[in-house]
Amino acid sequence: MSTVQVTQHRSFIMDETQTTQDEDFSPGCSSVHQKKSEAEPICVSMRSDESLIHPVNFKSDDTRFNLKSVLPHRSAETKPAFKKYDQSMNQPQDSMYPGVSHEVLSMFRSNLMKKFEHLYEGTVTQGNPTLLNEIYTELYITESESGEISNEHEVRQIETQSRRAATEDTAIKCNDIFRPLPGQDKAIRTVLTKGVAGIGKTVSVQKFILDWAEGKENQDIQLIFPLPFREINLMKDKTLSLSDLLLVFFAETKEMEISRDEYKVLFIFDGLDECRLSLDFQSDVRLCDVSESASVDVLLMNLIVGNLLPSALIWITSRPAAAHLVPSECVHRVTEVRGFNEPQKEEYFRKRISDQSLADRIISHLKSSRSLYIMCHIPVFCWISAAVLEKMLSRAESGEIPKTLTQMYTHFLILQTNIKREKDYEKKVTDEDMILKLGKVAFQQLVKGNLIFYEEDLRECGIDVTEASVYSGLCTQIFREEFGLYQGKVFCFVHLSIQEHLAALYVHLSWTNNNRNVIDQITKQSSQSKVSLSELHQRAVDEALQSKNGDLDLFLRFLLGLSVESHQILLQRIMTLNRSRSDNIKKTLEYIKKKIRTIESPEKSINLFHCLNELGDRSLVKEIQQYLKSGTIKEANLSSSQWSAVVFVLLTSEEELNEFRLDKFVKGNNEHENMKVLKKLLPVIKESRSVQLSNCGVTDEGCAALTSALRSNPSHLRLLDLSWNKLGDSVKLLSDALEDPHCKLETLRLRCCGVTDEGCAALTSALRSNPSHLTELNLSVNKLGDSVKLLSDVLQNPHCKLETLRLRDCGVTDEGCAALASALRSNPSHLTQLDLSVNKLGDSVKLLSDVLQNPHCKLQKLW
Repeated sequence: MSTVQVTQHRSFIMDETQTTQDEDFSPGCSSVHQKKSEAEPICVSMRSDESLIHPVNFKSDDTRFNLKSVLPHRSAETKPAFKKYDQSMNQPQDSMYPGVSHEVLSMFRSNLMKKFEHLYEGTVTQGNPTLLNEIYTELYITESESGEISNEHEVRQIETQSRRAATEDTAIKCNDIFRPLPGQDKAIRTVLTKGVAGIGKTVSVQKFILDWAEGKENQDIQLIFPLPFREINLMKDKTLSLSDLLLVFFAETKEMEISRDEYKVLFIFDGLDECRLSLDFQSDVRLCDVSESASVDVLLMNLIVGNLLPSALIWITSRPAAAHLVPSECVHRVTEVRGFNEPQKEEYFRKRISDQSLADRIISHLKSSRSLYIMCHIPVFCWISAAVLEKMLSRAESGEIPKTLTQMYTHFLILQTNIKREKDYEKKVTDEDMILKLGKVAFQQLVKGNLIFYEEDLRECGIDVTEASVYSGLCTQIFREEFGLYQGKVFCFVHLSIQEHLAALYVHLSWTNNNRNVIDQITKQSSQSKVSLSELHQRAVDEALQSKNGDLDLFLRFLLGLSVESHQILLQRIMTLNRSRSDNIKKTLEYIKKKIRTIESPEKSINLFHCLNELGDRSLVKEIQQYLKSGTIKEANLSSSQWSAVVFVLLTSEEELNEFRLDKFVKGNNEHENMKVLKKLLPVIKESRSVQLSNCGVTDEGCAALTSALRSNPSHLRLLDLSWNKLGDSVKLLSDALEDPHCKLETLRLRCCGVTDEGCAALTSALRSNPSHLTELNLSVNKLGDSVKLLSDVLQNPHCKLETLRLRDCGVTDEGCAALASALRSNPSHLTQLDLSVNKLGDSVKLLSDVLQNPHCKLQKLW
């Protein structure tokens, strides 16, 4: 029986490798030639045909895995072994694998190819496959600095990334994930690829495997074993060897034996954030033999660390919040999937929509709404938008074309409900009951922080487990049932944002139709059964503001957006609901504006402006846009909420934040007022490539705030000008930021800042720790004196890339000049400009003359 036949035999299957709410439905994943307007789900199976035909059923009390009952006996006398793979050949040859038939190896590749060459649109019972190679859109992947935890909601991360210049980062193609970049000589064994939900991690894995199986790329790798965490979770209580584990997933390996060092094998662990195993990297249990049995978590830990098969390559994908679970010392490269950049967004829609004039209209409409176009960095959102807009723009549709997130997701829900009706599924529940129950699941799991859930979670929400496949079939794109390898059932929504929308809809309907307040379930407080809609909204706003990582931000946007009259009219297409009164909305608007005036966090106020946008109130934003356009903003006496609006407008602008100048927003040198403005605009400064604060009255307090902002986003800023400000010893705080290995600052100007010997010492200490990025340093008109000798130590560092050094009027003495000359003799190949004017150097200038005679000296200008 083929994979497709087995899949059709089951009523609804979406496999672990494909898009999950977290996972990575990359719409390099929608059909180019799709004729139907409805959106269809995608499914790829990582299981071999044989494993599908003979599923392994574990009993609940099994702890040790016995393969004898399900696999053919393997004699001890004939243990085949791998031989090294010839990189010059596209396909493995018999002679390379003594004891292993060419047919077995060909079958292994062939089975992987079958599982990854198609994206299954529609429920799996309908088939309708689309070739991945025809529709795949290359994703924007970069080398990242670390697997640090982000405290922002993933949508907020996307909004942040959308403003960062792609030209500043080196893109890595999916197939080059294990290849060093030009100039790198490091060996790469373990790669951690992080990215937010739906950004394309899983589809990147799929494309990598398919290209390998087809003999196109990475032919130095002899075998690839995809092992998604979602399936491995179902084995977490089992005890078995690595060889046995592979036999469960890949039946072909019964004809092979994987030795310790001889072969280049790749293990792919997709979805670390969904891992339910206890990966204890401090464990003393050490495994070195692939036939040695242990618990699955111990097997994986030893494989990742390199005790087991140290020559094997490891590729792990994860959402950012879980990226830290693998210690940094075990990872040789961290990459980040950033989804689609600007050209890739348009490429996707032109591939997805066969009618190019319609594609143009869809792109144009999305660009007209900045909040929607920013979200198109997430491939899954492109797919949702294409599904909705293709239908709405291709024929006369009643209602407003979606311009907000809530409108887009509500139209998507209606679209999927209509698809269900057209397919005439068995009507066990009404549309309204089905949506309410799914909404309850979505809300309860959101409160618990769960992205995937199980049968018992459905029972809690009144969904009979026997109906689960019906539910997933009714809402093919909204809710998905996935069958693990061992027939364990895992449930999820296609994307976290869909779960958040349904959760918000459940809260809204609970109030409008039953006058029930379910928001208090978040804090487990006793619920007041009767509250007004504005009170419900206020509770939700408060909960979102109290959340440290913003995990309720998008939920709040949806909840407020659903109360708008146009949304309620829209929802009446698929359900009965009581309409809310407009005076409730006015009270909600007043409450949000009050919070914007009083909250300290600029980041939290940004989400509240998104909430105002969902409610159709752009009064604050339009006012600020006028000030910015006319250039009169520095003359205006802005309130706290207006400054928050400035931040929102700048951060959601189509223009990239290449340069920030504080003097555009302040008048005069009133230190107190200027520092208030500086603090208000820190979120903008964090996202700017160049920050000009020259002669703006920046104080110690302002420098401390600026340093804090730089630490939160150290890799973005390239130029910082703090000249003509009284910084004094606060330069030491700035030095702490420069010391961060992720800091990429190239130009630092501190002319006439009152930098002392102590400040210069802190600065040079930071540059010794991180010498490879700064190319211009201006310390002119500071009393440095003999501390210049410390700078000389930095210049001697072979990793120092300083090209311009300005020390005009710094009290440099003969001794300091001698130290500089000595440093330039040691490392003459980088510095091109040196300013030592207005210093009493005397005869020490002769020492500089000696440096100039060095044929390796690159000095072009000397003052």
